[in-house]
Amino acid sequence: MNFAREGLAFIAVAALVALGMFALALNRRSWPLWLLAFSLTVVALWVAYFFRDPERTGERGERLVIAPADGKVVHITEVDEPTFLKEPALRVSIFMNVFNVHVNRYPVSGVVRLVDQKSGKFLNAATEESSLENEQSSIGIESGSNRILVRQIAGLIARRIVTYARDGDRVQQGERMGLIRFGSRVDVFVPRSAHLRVKVGDVTFAGTTVVAELVEQ
Repeated sequence: MNFAREGLAFIAVAALVALGMFALALNRRSWPLWLLAFSLTVVALWVAYFFRDPERTGERGERLVIAPADGKVVHITEVDEPTFLKEPALRVSIFMNVFNVHVNRYPVSGVVRLVDQKSGKFLNAATEESSLENEQSSIGIESGSNRILVRQIAGLIARRIVTYARDGDRVQQGERMGLIRFGSRVDVFVPRSAHLRVKVGDVTFAGTTVVAELVEQ
């Protein structure tokens, strides 16, 4: 099992705390301390589980838009997108709970033309208001004749967005784009002409699920 590099320190600390409590319980021969040690072990295992980073494969192609995040599609909305597409677009919003893989992936291959980080609130990421008001990081990718925007949005629990993208980077579909901890949302904006292959309520897997097919322009 692979783990996201941002989580290694958290995993190590959680494991050391659990081991330390086991050592203390053994020394004191105290059942309450043994119970606490077992509880801390469960926490350490959950931390490792949260930062898991499995390899992903699936359909690939210049006309396909792949899901940037694991989670559940909570909104599909037609919006005006003035930041990068600068035209009406379809926004697919994927909500990640604390049990989902939180490593995000590039939905298309191309060149990064926008990286914009914005501070903000920490509202429930499943709500519509979080799209505008929450802390977020926007990554615009020029893919052939199309422009695709991905937006990492912090949530009620999430307090840290990691974005690997840099302006001018050449990226590949399905590569790791970043990570959000703990519990959050990722929006992907595609041209309005795109044919969606998901609907509200669908479960997506980053780097595997096809969200939309682009129309040749």
